[in-house]
Amino acid sequence: MSLTKTNTFDDIKAMLQKEKENLEFQKTVKKVYSKKPINYNRLTQQVKKAAATTSSLECFKEENMYYSEKDTARFLENTSYVDAYNANKFADGDY
Repeated sequence: MSLTKTNTFDDIKAMLQKEKENLEFQKTVKKVYSKKPINYNRLTQQVKKAAATTSSLECFKEENMYYSEKDTARFLENTSYVDAYNANKFADGDY
């Protein structure tokens, strides 16, 4: 729409509004496409970093990973599990 003497105020206002919307749209598109791309390797890098530090943790050492038979027996000796097992050991014959 070119600017002539026959244009009314409403026509000029509509033209300017359309131009404003177009500029806002272009600005939004530019903003969206100018964002920094997502680094999908970040998690992999964090996992590798964590894997490198696990060797210093005591919970992952072989001697600390499992309970010994002695530790297990000492833990279970005064529990209700063992009492129930011993009470029903010969009741059904399934044990």
